[in-house]
Amino acid sequence: AAMAATTLGSFLDHITRGFTPELAEHFAKLPKPDPRFQERLDELAEKANQGTLSNEEAVEYEKVTEYMDFVALMRLKAQSRVSERASS
Repeated sequence: AAMAATTLGSFLDHITRGFTPELAEHFAKLPKPDPRFQERLDELAEKANQGTLSNEEAVEYEKVTEYMDFVALMRLKAQSRVSERASS
């Protein structure tokens, strides 16, 4: 898992290096998830904690959390780019 995280981080560094200032700012300031999405995520998380996810829900929950991790890392990389540009 650590190798995958490092590989993903390197990949996102490569991508965000080419961001325009406007695009970096956009990703750095992404809004919170839609309330309906957050409600569904909370429902899946509760079921996961209780051990009551169906197979289909387990797949959904895994994919959603992977995508959210990707977006969170993208935001961090974009915020870093915004900070770098602000300090130059």
